[in-house]
Amino acid sequence: MESEILALAGTAASTLVGLMVSDSWPHIRDRIGRLLGGGRAGRAPAGELERSRRVLVAAHRDDDEEAAALVEAEWRSRLAGLLGTDPAAGRELGRLLDELGRGDTPSPSLEGVHNVVNGEVRNGPVIQSGLITGLTIHSGSGEPEPDA
Repeated sequence: MESEILALAGTAASTLVGLMVSDSWPHIRDRIGRLLGGGRAGRAPAGELERSRRVLVAAHRDDDEEAAALVEAEWRSRLAGLLGTDPAAGRELGRLLDELGRGDTPSPSLEGVHNVVNGEVRNGPVIQSGLITGLTIHSGSGEPEPDA
C-alpha cells in the first residue's frame, strides 16, 4: 500500500507543480486548497500553494530546474503524508487526477492552443486569434505596411 501512496503522491505533485505555472491554476487552486485543508478552504494551504507558485514562476523564468524540483519534492512529501493519514483524501486526489486527465477541469478557452517562441525578438504587434475581422494595423510611419 505504501508504494501506491508514494506513486499517487508523485503523480499528484508533478501535476500540481505543472498546474501552478499554467493558465488553469486559478480554476483548480481552491479545490487543491480544500483537499489540503481537509475539506475546508483555509489560509494555510492557500498561502503555501501561492508561495510555491511564486517560487515556480521565478524558477521557470530563470531556468532554475533545481528550484522547481525542490518545490515538487516538497509537495510529493506533503501529499504522501496526507495520503498516509487520510484515505478519503486519497480517493479525492485520485478523482481530481482522473478529471484532469480527461480535461474536465475548466480552462480559459485555450483548447488546442500551443505557443512556442524560442530565441526570437518581435519588434511589432503579434496577434493570435481564432477569428479576426476588420483589423487594420498601421506602422509608425503612417505608410501602409507592404504585403509579405
